[in-house]
Amino acid sequence: MKTYSAKASEIQKQWVLIDAEGLVVGRLAAIIANRLRGKHKPTFTPHMDCGDNIIVINCEKIAFTGKKRDQKPYYWHTGFPGGIKERTAKQFLDGKRPERVLELAVQRMLPGASLKRQQMTNLRIFKGPTHTHEAQNPVVLDIKAMNPKNVVRG
Repeated sequence: MKTYSAKASEIQKQWVLIDAEGLVVGRLAAIIANRLRGKHKPTFTPHMDCGDNIIVINCEKIAFTGKKRDQKPYYWHTGFPGGIKERTAKQFLDGKRPERVLELAVQRMLPGASLKRQQMTNLRIFKGPTHTHEAQNPVVLDIKAMNPKNVVRG
């Protein structure tokens, strides 16, 4: 038996649309990361970009469990001495770029290298119910129906 390794010409990408309203951030990010890598396909090859193109809408309506929305910190450094900055998830979601929360969650779930950057270009996140990729005829992926834990209850 030989191990199958996909070639670039054999890879078929699909467009997937996900509505993030009411979905738990970590569970949504895990599903998106697996789809970006292509692990749901039988032709998965670890060193190739064989994942799908993913469109996420309503990202400002994603949910955290517990008190994470108010307490979860996001850190970054400016590069200057004493330049550590902190912002909570609530500040991101109420600010100008609420898609940053989901983007960071997915980015941190992908294995690092140049392939990560290439796979992240296949992710498009929009903060409203509309998107600019109607011409691609994306297939709707219902994550709420996959598992009842994917949606915040109560």
